[in-house]
Amino acid sequence: VQLQASGGGLVQPGGSLRLSCAAAGRFSTMGWFRQAPRREREFVAGLRWSGTTTRYADAARGRFTISRDTAKNTLYLEISSAKPDDTAVYFCAASQFSLIFSSLNSETQYHYWGQGTQVTVSS
Repeated sequence: VQLQASGGGLVQPGGSLRLSCAAAGRFSTMGWFRQAPRREREFVAGLRWSGTTTRYADAARGRFTISRDTAKNTLYLEISSAKPDDTAVYFCAASQFSLIFSSLNSETQYHYWGQGTQVTVSS
C-alpha cells in the first residue's frame, strides 16, 4: 500500500482546507493523524473503508470531516473553522484490517503511512 497526501498549505484562522490522500493498494481502514512542532503525533479521525464506522478526536469533532471516494481510492479530511492549534503536519494512514471503533485512534493499528502534508493556520 502506498499513500500520497496532498492539499496542505496556509489558511487563515476561521478558514477551510481539504486534505486528500490517494491510496494505491487494498485496505480496510484509513485515518488521519497530525504532529505539531514539539508534540507527539496524535489521532485526528479515522474510518472503515466500508463506511460503517467513523471516529473523531475531541479536538476535531464538529470542525473536521473525514470522508472517502471509493471510485478514486482517496481519503479526505475537510478542516473548517481552522484554528492556530491545528497547525501541524498531517499524515494519512491505512490498515489492511477492519478496525473496531475503539481501535480507530490507535497509531499502532495502522501499518502504512503517507509522507505528510503541512497545514499552517495563521493570519
